[in-house]
Amino acid sequence: MKDYFYDLHLHSCLSPCGSDNMTPADLAGICALAGYDIVALTDHNTVGNCSAFCKAAEHYGLLALPGMELTTAEEIHVVCLFSDLGSAYAFGEYVRSHLPPILNRPDFFGHQYFMDEEDHILGEESALLIGATDIPVCAVSALVSSYGGVAYPAHIDHDAFSLLSNLGLWIPEAGFRVAELSPTCPDGFTDRPDLKGVEFIFDSDAHYLHEISPPRHTITLPERPAQAVLEYLRG
Repeated sequence: MKDYFYDLHLHSCLSPCGSDNMTPADLAGICALAGYDIVALTDHNTVGNCSAFCKAAEHYGLLALPGMELTTAEEIHVVCLFSDLGSAYAFGEYVRSHLPPILNRPDFFGHQYFMDEEDHILGEESALLIGATDIPVCAVSALVSSYGGVAYPAHIDHDAFSLLSNLGLWIPEAGFRVAELSPTCPDGFTDRPDLKGVEFIFDSDAHYLHEISPPRHTITLPERPAQAVLEYLRG
């Protein structure tokens, strides 16, 4: 068994609220310099830059998981992680079909750049990616599992776009075993009675390169393949 430093919630320049400097190669390089072992790219409602990021991360010796930060019908953010690109992209196609037909306004929301592993711009996503899908939160865990992945609610300590802020309390029937806490989670937050029995994971939700700080949290695994990470999250 070995401890691995991780950050499983990172955004690239494909997220309209992410910095244009969050290119796949630069993001992977900063994660390597910071000292991470396992990372994941989780742009809003898309996996479009995951292939580039995974290739760039491999160059630095990092294990990178393809993923997504899904926005549910209730405007709750959920981290969805996969062990391989095929499953991630299949899930991405499903999510795209459940997004509202709204075009992005780069001047207002920000650019949404597709890039390769060497940070060449391949194109720009025209659909607005930060809107809510019509997928209910109680369906997400089983849905992601059907694609071979694992899902958990993002930044539950935030005042917006979190399961607790939008629904008021933890709902066991949603089927989540793990919940994410942000770096600014207040002391005592996890003492809430409705969070009893919930496991916690700590991610940065970085949208800018300077938000990638030296790692503080580890997961203990018998080995480092992506599937081992998912099994850990499944319990």
